[in-house]
Amino acid sequence: MPRPPHPHSPSPGRHTALRKTLVPVALGALLAGTLGTGSATAAQEDDPGLVRVSGAETAADRTEIAGTGVSIDLVEEDGTLLATATPDDVDEITELGYGVDSVQLPAEAMHPDPGYTSYPEVVEQVDALAAEYPDLVHTEVYGQSYEGRDLVAVRISDDAAVDQDRPEVLFTHSQHAREPLTVEMALHIMEMLTEGHGSDEQITELLETREIWVLPNTNPDGTEFDQSEDAWQDWRKTREPNEGSDALGTDMNRNWAYNWGCCNGSSDDPESITYRGHAPESATEVEALADFVRGREADGEQQITTAIDFHTFGELVLWPFGHTYDEVTDGMIQDEYDTHQALGELMAESNGYTPQQSSDLYITDGSINDWLWADQGIVNFTFEMYPSSMDDGGFYPPSDVIEEETARNEEPVLDLLGYADCPYRIIGEEETYCG
Repeated sequence: MPRPPHPHSPSPGRHTALRKTLVPVALGALLAGTLGTGSATAAQEDDPGLVRVSGAETAADRTEIAGTGVSIDLVEEDGTLLATATPDDVDEITELGYGVDSVQLPAEAMHPDPGYTSYPEVVEQVDALAAEYPDLVHTEVYGQSYEGRDLVAVRISDDAAVDQDRPEVLFTHSQHAREPLTVEMALHIMEMLTEGHGSDEQITELLETREIWVLPNTNPDGTEFDQSEDAWQDWRKTREPNEGSDALGTDMNRNWAYNWGCCNGSSDDPESITYRGHAPESATEVEALADFVRGREADGEQQITTAIDFHTFGELVLWPFGHTYDEVTDGMIQDEYDTHQALGELMAESNGYTPQQSSDLYITDGSINDWLWADQGIVNFTFEMYPSSMDDGGFYPPSDVIEEETARNEEPVLDLLGYADCPYRIIGEEETYCG
């Protein structure tokens, strides 16, 4: 969908230099050279690569393209799409009548950047933060990944060791392994809140009236693999084997147990980058995270009231639903939609992102966005962080942007925390819904 310009928007024509027309007979070879392969072996002709798709003018067009099993990585301002696709995907997209060009990235764009934080380093930093701020930081392990790594949750409040009766806010990061800037966002949130307590009036008050959960990396196996070689591996999924297939991994953000696989918004092919798994919550990491959220219920009431799931890239603030284009529908009345929209637009005012319903891009199903709201009643958002184009690094922007691009979300995070006691206050309906 067309998006208004903002300070980080690319100028017209900047994408032109990236284009290379595909020669059909050489399609596999071209794609194999565009990105990291997602495996530790040399690129093969059936490996996914980055393509630009033209002719998709509507959300329905984009949904049709996503239904082939590709990952739509960006909707560009001129309406073209950047997508990660296999040669078979490209053949199917071409048969649907859309144009496809290969995108050749410079080799240096895929070199791992030591400025990003590995999973062992995340654990070290969390432990150090808990030691420095023992009253403010409580850590717990809510499960193990498929490969046996601890899945860590961090609770931040003025008395973090005690589970108090307060509104809770959830921040999740790195469901998709190839999005390392989201992990840096988690570290920034934790540092901002702990350092601000006692010196910043707003943060101090929030820590005295809220409990904040930060899950800094929900897919550590994928992250470790993505950073394991001398080039980024462009790995999105988990690393758990799929029975009956040589393909590894499930797309965590298509594996959630609300309208799973309902609406042509995910793939049933284990080879696909958007593979939804063989059943809802079949991914080890999704089941653990869902159990963690369900475990925050007390006396039959979910204590988590608001949440953000951080992703890259595209600079968007998205809200549910993703499985339908409808705003008011089964599971979403007008006041509920208006609350999501108003909060989304408020947060976008300060970070410069584009606010919109998730399905305005294209249909997705089995997403955390939809599950958190429909199953748990949590007002929630997906942030697609910097950059707004592939020109600025795509999934792997240089690490020298980390400080600026994480600080860019300080005010939205604080805004969401501020409304956690009663999200409906933003539409003036606190008496109706919050007693």
